[in-house]
Amino acid sequence: MALPETLQWLFWEFEPAALDVQRHADQIIPRVLEKGRLEDVRWLIATYSLDRIHTFLRQVGHPELSKKTLTFWRCVLGAENEQWKTPPTWRQSSSAPWIS
Repeated sequence: MALPETLQWLFWEFEPAALDVQRHADQIIPRVLEKGRLEDVRWLIATYSLDRIHTFLRQVGHPELSKKTLTFWRCVLGAENEQWKTPPTWRQSSSAPWIS
């Protein structure tokens, strides 16, 4: 299944037909969680389910996800005490102003 047109603005660096919703879930989920609008997040939940998103955060993780985003989703998923995958050390300590 191809990525909907309404989400293509989030994946500007890819050809729209190059992203498959199922095959590229581990790239789509963090981008939508971090940068998506409310309607994009609703699509994400409808497409993957909260259980699948929770599993992704717990087992896969992604350096694109900020502490704010992770804290929010921990609250939403009732997972405040769970161990989740963390970004690599270089990502956590970067001094680049666009990485928080």
